[in-house]
Order: sequence, then structure tokens, then C-alpha cells
Amino acid sequence: MLACAGLFVYVRLQADLDEAVDESLRARAAALAEQLSAAPASGSGMVVLGDRDDSFAQVLSGDGRVLRVVGGARGVALTRAELRRATRVPVLLERRVSGIDGTARVLARPGPSGAPVVVVGQSLGDRNEALAGLVTSFAVGGPVAILLASVLGYGLATAGLAPVEAMRRRAREVSLGSGSVELPLPAAHDEVRRLGETLNEMLGRLRRSFERERRFVADASHELRTPVAVVKTELEGALHAGGYGPRVGDALAAAVEECDRLAQLAEDLLVVARAGEGDLPVRREALVAGPLLEGVRERFADRAERQGRRICVEGGDGQLSADPLRIRQALGNLVDNALRHGDGAIVLGGHQRPGGVELDVSDEGGGFAPDFAPRAFERFARGDQARTRGGSGLGLAIVRAIAEAHGGRAEIVPGRDATVRLWLPDEPGR
Repeated sequence: MLACAGLFVYVRLQADLDEAVDESLRARAAALAEQLSAAPASGSGMVVLGDRDDSFAQVLSGDGRVLRVVGGARGVALTRAELRRATRVPVLLERRVSGIDGTARVLARPGPSGAPVVVVGQSLGDRNEALAGLVTSFAVGGPVAILLASVLGYGLATAGLAPVEAMRRRAREVSLGSGSVELPLPAAHDEVRRLGETLNEMLGRLRRSFERERRFVADASHELRTPVAVVKTELEGALHAGGYGPRVGDALAAAVEECDRLAQLAEDLLVVARAGEGDLPVRREALVAGPLLEGVRERFADRAERQGRRICVEGGDGQLSADPLRIRQALGNLVDNALRHGDGAIVLGGHQRPGGVELDVSDEGGGFAPDFAPRAFERFARGDQARTRGGSGLGLAIVRAIAEAHGGRAEIVPGRDATVRLWLPDEPGR
């Protein structure tokens, strides 16, 4: 744009300067012709305006002889062809004339009788200097203008996109469980503000839907625990009463086991709901890893023996500050997964590490499938084997929720065996 504007100004200025020179030449030629008509025999009336080195006037005969001359021009300013043409019509041209600095603009026109052609000329040095100064000004001012325009454009673009950047930074902090956090809106009522309002409305709808789902899960888990406990009590009473055949006893035992699963599922759902709300209760106590792991081993020892497997404890010298009920629940979920989906002996380990304690549960099974490992800790995530062997897909999600409530983490340890590790910090929030 600057180049086009500069070219336009250059062309217009050149045309205006040429027009001014032409007007001056026509006026001088007319004045000279009148002087010659009034005093054809005298040359005293021929006057050249301006510097003698920059302008001139000549009176030429039809055969090309210089009858009269004023100014610095030397020799004839026209060729014979131009002279013949000038006897009929005015001729305007540019050429170098001996005795005149630079290029001259020459006007030749028919003269009065006895003087066939009147010639006047003007040096174009001043015009060329004006055009050169204009080019220099554009050469210097153009880059400065481009720089200023670029800085101004960058500043305007930055100011215009600042509300978008503010919304982006806030969006990184927004989550469905973070309360009524909304995207900041700019003061201007423009498209960016309308976009922010639409996004805030969408976040509000998603948050309300998420809260309804979370309340439903919590309410359902609360409502399930009481009837499941009653059914389990009745079934256990029937088992202890006796007076039934082997097949009925097996059915009652299976029903009691399913009640245990339903009770565990209800408890898991409640933990998931509380963890989603960010208020999973944690009551920390000073614990020793060894007795904690031994208690989990004894809890599942009979079940492992019925499957022809064993559970052993290695290490256990670590000291930790944690909620014993929640940690037992997390370790119990890991042992339950190992019994359901693993193979071979199950090893519970506890080791003190810098800054915290590692609690490991491993078995001799084939480990986690490569496509399942990245999403193993997601809610209701189940591998192909879990779909045939039972399970709700909440076990590992509960483990992660409990670990994070303590400020720790849960992870799958790479290796040939299936090993899940709980890392718990020495200090809360570390």
C-alpha cells in the first residue's frame, strides 16, 4: 500500500511540475511572438525569465538559421524535421541542449512573418531535484512508516485478542467439580463477549448435569447399603439355621457372596461420589506398613486358599500417616483384583522411600494388557477378562481416589508381573 501510494504521488507530482513548466513555456513563447510582431527588426524585446543557464529563447528561419537568441543555448535547439513540423503546429519535447544544464523542455511554435519558428526552453533540473527529494523522502519514511504500522497493528491485535487469552487461561483452571468458575468476559459487547457468554452457558449446563449425576450416585449408594445389609443378614441366618440340602446351601452361600459384592459396590460408588465432590474424608493416623499389610493378607487368606493360591507379605518396614480404613479399602481392592484376574502367588510389599512410602500389590499373572493399562484407573474401565470374570470396573478408580485424597498417587509398575503401586507422602499435601 505504501509503495502504491508513493508511486501515485510521484506520478502526480511529476505531471503537475511538467504542466507548470509547459504553462511557463507557452506564456513565454506567446510573449516573444507578440514582441516580434510589434518590433520585427529589433531584438531588444527578447527577455529570458530566470537564470540564463536554465532557460533560453531562439528565433529560427525556415532553413534552420538562428536569427535571434537569448540565454545560454548554443546552436540550433531543433532538428530539421522538428523545425518543419514547428512551422505548422506547436512542438513540445525534451532533450539536452548545448549550454543548458541537464535536460531541457523545449517548446517550438510558428512565429510571425519573417520568423517562421519561435523556440523557448527551460531546464528541468529543478523538477528533477524535486522528484529526487520526494523519492528520498519515501525511501527514508517508508520503512519508518512500515515499522510504526507494524508496531501499531501488533498492539491492536494483542489488545483485541487479550480477552480471548484471558478466557483461555481461565479455561485451563475450569473443571466440573471446581464450583461456579466462569470465563472472564470483556467489557465490549462484541463477538468475543458473546462467545464467552455462550461458553459460560455451556459450562453451566455441563456442571448442572454432572452434579445431578453425582448426587444420583451418592443417593443410590446410600439407599442400596441398607437393603443389601438386611438381605445378607437374612441369608446368613438361613445358613446358620440349617435344615436344607447341599444345593440349597450352595445357593445361599452364593447369594451371601453376591450381597458382599453389592455392598462393596455401594461403598465404592459412595467413595467415587465423595471423591468427585472433593471431600473424601481422610482421618490420618500413624501406621506401620507391616501390620497393615498383614491384616489385609489375613482378610483374603481363606479366599486365596480356596483358589489354591497364597498371599505373602514382603518388607513392611515403612512408616506412614494415613487413614487406616481407606488404605485397607485400597489394598483390599488391589488384592481382590489380583484374585479375580491374576494368577499365582500374591505379594504385598511396603518400602520406605525418600519423602514417602510405597505399597505394592503384585501377582504372577500376565499383567495389564497394553491397550488397557493407560485407562486402568478410569471409572468403570474393564479389560476383556474382567467382563467374563465379574467386577464393576471401580476397584482401581477407588484406589486412585484414595491415594490422591492422601496427596499421593497410584500407578502401574511396568514389568512382566502385574504390579500396582501406591505412593503415599510422609506429610499431608507433600
